[in-house]
Amino acid sequence: MNQSKIKITQYYPMYAVQTVEMWRDSKEQAIGQKEIHSFENHVYFLNHLLPEQFQIDLALLDEKVVGMIAYNEREISQLYIHIDYQGIGIGQTLLDKVKAQSSGRLTLSTFEVNENAQRFYERHGFGIIGRGHENEENLPDIQYEWISE
Repeated sequence: MNQSKIKITQYYPMYAVQTVEMWRDSKEQAIGQKEIHSFENHVYFLNHLLPEQFQIDLALLDEKVVGMIAYNEREISQLYIHIDYQGIGIGQTLLDKVKAQSSGRLTLSTFEVNENAQRFYERHGFGIIGRGHENEENLPDIQYEWISE
């Protein structure tokens, strides 16, 4: 898989259906439970609610959405990579861009059941700062923080 063909671009609503399909598939595989929101509500969230606080970028391969990240200078809200394209550097590419644009400190949460995500974040300099479960899925989660050197 040639990663040089991956294009990082800002999110546009024309990618909504593809983005939500990828997001739902990745999340369901990561946490082992079905998405609790309807597809339509998920698209609405992506197009109208998420952009109020976060910039959204996509990773595209031949115009196919293979990853997405939603972030601001202090927090990563969402980071999902298509299940067929994990482990080839797309997540790192998105993360590096966000780190470069950050305030020098980023926080995020991930589900405790998502061990792949925990390994990924820890490998990229994030440390655990808390545990709990303040999410709609009512699953335990882990709060992480990254501080630039």
